[in-house]
Amino acid sequence: MRIAVGGIHIECSTYNPVETGYDVFRVERGTSQFASSTFGFLHDYPATFLPTLHARAIPGGPVTAAAYTALVNEFLDRLRAHGPVDGLYLAMHGAMFVTGMEDAEGDWITRARAVVGPDCPIAVSYDLHGNVTQKIMDCIDMFSTYRTAPHIDVEQTMRRSVSMLVRSIETGVRPFVVWTPVPVVLPGERTSTVDEPARGLYAGLAESELADGIWDASLMVGYVWADEPRATAAAIMTGTDAGALREASNALAARYWGARETFAFGSRTGTIAECVALARSHAGALTILADSGDNPTGGGVGDRADVLRELLAQGAGGVILASIADRSATDTAYAAGVGAAVSLSVGGTLDTGGSKPVPVSGTVTMLAPAVDGRDREAVLDLDGVAGGFRLVLAARRRPYHAIADFERLGLGLSGCGILVVKSGYLSPELAPLAALSLMALSPGSVDQDVARLPRLRKMRATFPFDKDFDWVPEASVSARAAAWAGVP
Repeated sequence: MRIAVGGIHIECSTYNPVETGYDVFRVERGTSQFASSTFGFLHDYPATFLPTLHARAIPGGPVTAAAYTALVNEFLDRLRAHGPVDGLYLAMHGAMFVTGMEDAEGDWITRARAVVGPDCPIAVSYDLHGNVTQKIMDCIDMFSTYRTAPHIDVEQTMRRSVSMLVRSIETGVRPFVVWTPVPVVLPGERTSTVDEPARGLYAGLAESELADGIWDASLMVGYVWADEPRATAAAIMTGTDAGALREASNALAARYWGARETFAFGSRTGTIAECVALARSHAGALTILADSGDNPTGGGVGDRADVLRELLAQGAGGVILASIADRSATDTAYAAGVGAAVSLSVGGTLDTGGSKPVPVSGTVTMLAPAVDGRDREAVLDLDGVAGGFRLVLAARRRPYHAIADFERLGLGLSGCGILVVKSGYLSPELAPLAALSLMALSPGSVDQDVARLPRLRKMRATFPFDKDFDWVPEASVSARAAAWAGVP
């Protein structure tokens, strides 16, 4: 049993003005692909897995056409080199946007199908914040998506997809997919599976799989910060019984549609000014304030200084802010050295049409070791702030969502009063530390107040951009269902 493995994983905000080039991707190819923790679980299966290429990048702006072309062509070349395979597993994200292209994942998967031929089963796994299309459904045989947000079931999802593929090859039974698009596109922070109604919706998916003829049940929230026609939520079922799949898909889609008005943020929200004021009034315990509109793990630029400006204006102390992406300011700190006094203009170097830079002065207290200048990180203690204010600068956008991110910089959180991170919902590591969790509905490429973003390319009424319309679920069957099972 020979199974090829590959894929590409990135989400791209079309509102982010900074394109994603080839150098941003971490590319695993050949034997290094299976040496990574991502695919280590494959050793548990009775198959020979054949590495091609898997590319992954931090969320950001649109992928350049040149970067995409180089990656997809190398993937296809490596796939061809393996010759006939018994199956193909693709680990995808689902929210990639390539400049000048519609439905980038559809292109990737369609071209993979052309290489492996019509008889080879293809299984894919997706992030629940991806967008899918009929083009994608028509090319695949099995589909599975994450059931948690924040994502703590990545490996479990990948295992479900691979397990279906191995089962199909071993038994000769060919499943197919049925899906029901739902005209709702909400931010992940309003649909976290930690909170209702998403928690209950996703908890019920495993029960759907108990029905005869259903192998997998998936619910896609979609990716809202892509202003493109394919952005949608969707119920997706894999199995062998067309009737059961249609019924289950439509029922799940109807439940999601019925809950659309009840999705809410899991933490307290407000304007930047309101959240800073609340954080300052909450003395004696750690408040974590998320700058949600500039979250780099959602596709934000990472260089907006709106929250920094407001913190300084209100005289907030006991603060750690991590981070603002500013290559010039970071390089200036490195040139000055630890212990040096510096005066800097911070932020607004990438998203130049949005945030304005903020002038600061302080002392450089830490410079992270970095072989590559793009990996530089500096810590500044700002002048004249009662209670202290430690500002982290980074040469490029990066998240600070793990405790190790702060420990690496010598920043202990125990004495911190206000921790500011560029995030939406808090990571599983940070969330338990917060006595008070606040999410500022700040502007940026991943603005949580999505209705104030321009929506120029949607093809139909879609909640929450449109409110007064009716909808009835209607499942669609993949083209391969007709080919393999005679399903109309």
